[in-house]
Amino acid sequence: MVELESLYDTQLSSQVEAEVEQRAARISAEAREHARGEVADQLNQAARRIRQAPDVGQLGAMLLEAASPFASSAALFRVTGSAVHGERIYGVPAERAEAFRRLEIPLPSAAALAEAVKSRDPVATITTPAEVSAGLLSIAGHPADGRAFIYPVVAGEGVPALLYAWGSVQGAALELFTQLAAAVWSGLRPAEDLVSITPAKTATAWESLSAEEQQLHLRAQRFARVQVAEIRLFETDAVQSGRSRRDLYGTLQKRIDAARQSFRNTFFASCPSMLDYLHLELLRTLANDDAETLGKDYPGPMV
Repeated sequence: MVELESLYDTQLSSQVEAEVEQRAARISAEAREHARGEVADQLNQAARRIRQAPDVGQLGAMLLEAASPFASSAALFRVTGSAVHGERIYGVPAERAEAFRRLEIPLPSAAALAEAVKSRDPVATITTPAEVSAGLLSIAGHPADGRAFIYPVVAGEGVPALLYAWGSVQGAALELFTQLAAAVWSGLRPAEDLVSITPAKTATAWESLSAEEQQLHLRAQRFARVQVAEIRLFETDAVQSGRSRRDLYGTLQKRIDAARQSFRNTFFASCPSMLDYLHLELLRTLANDDAETLGKDYPGPMV
């Protein structure tokens, strides 16, 4: 009886242990799936807000907001010439945040910031006055042996902004956000940079358009620039292949057709004077003003 009881206890214990392990594995898998879903939702929501930014000011705000779940502290700098200027910051007391908005750092005095602008690549740095400047060191409250991460927003041939993060930082997400912001930034150019509208049977002169139509034209051009910038960013290999084969449309047909359909539905139906800014941007940015590079099957302008 003692042996039987011992065997029974052993078997029961093994069954209970196996059941507990199975339940623990199931709960762990459910938790991982839930966590992945939450992260995916955060990334999706942040990307949507960045893409919908109407101007560079709001774009900077959306970029910093997107970074907040993935970095305990972060700041956004605007790059002008040989200096950077504080725009927005979180993770510091209010008085230091106010001081940050008055901060100007000459790039020669902050080696890490200068390297991010020059290399156009993310930079990891120790937080010393020589690397990030004494002013930033004080505002951010960095320890002498701290670390910070700098992500440049590379728009076209320049770097108009830097995302600066420290503390607990998930670099992959921040690099993704700065790349997306760069694509949108390229499309948010000043109104005076609008492609010239010349009198033609499909459009009237710019001066004769109503204020509402002018705004719609500006929105259409920004939309076109963002679409093409995203193609150039996310389809780099296909763009290079299409250029070398002189058949961008054949290589990128699905992306180009989807952008054309979206542009047609959004802008042509409501504005008789609309121009095909998407075609102009494809020609200028992807084909380098060489129409033959678009390929023999490219359908041409929509108007």
